[in-house]
Amino acid sequence: FVFCFFFSRLIFGTLYPAYYSYKAVKSKDIKEYVKWMMYWIIFALFTTAETFTDIFLCWFPFYYELKIAFVAWLLSPYTKGSSLLYRKFVHPTLSSKEKEIDDCLVQAKDRSYDALVHFGKRGLNVAATAAVMAASKGQGALSERLRSFSMQDLSTIRGDSSSTVPPSVTVRTSSKQSQPKPSRSASEGTGSSGKC
Repeated sequence: FVFCFFFSRLIFGTLYPAYYSYKAVKSKDIKEYVKWMMYWIIFALFTTAETFTDIFLCWFPFYYELKIAFVAWLLSPYTKGSSLLYRKFVHPTLSSKEKEIDDCLVQAKDRSYDALVHFGKRGLNVAATAAVMAASKGQGALSERLRSFSMQDLSTIRGDSSSTVPPSVTVRTSSKQSQPKPSRSASEGTGSSGKC
């Protein structure tokens, strides 16, 4: 039944009034403008209240049926529910509190702008710090890798008298070096074979 409620609310609470609001704009009829504006104000308040009542009152018997009946009452040209609620309750309340509401909206707008700027600056600072740290860690990792390669090369050069490194294993230590570095024993072997 919940699906039926949402479907009927979509059709009768939103699409039907939207189409007649379009017709009012097209015909430029002031009475229709006012009528549908009152409806949309009441419907916005109903939707806001419904967000909270759905949480707490959904267990109430015939809750969804009552909501459908309320939307039908708002729309009915015979009951004129939205006009009645607007004129009796909403307009007098908003008229008496309009100055305070406007002040709150201006303050909220200023605060949200200040908060947006503040969080934007903090976000940029965090991003810049993360980029610098990543670059420094990357530089450190690169230098550690190069250092480990050069230490490996030194150990192979020092330990050549006891063991030989196959020529297929190559380690590059700089970008200028394009050919693999032959081991000492391999070069001595070639040199000695050249002498014989």
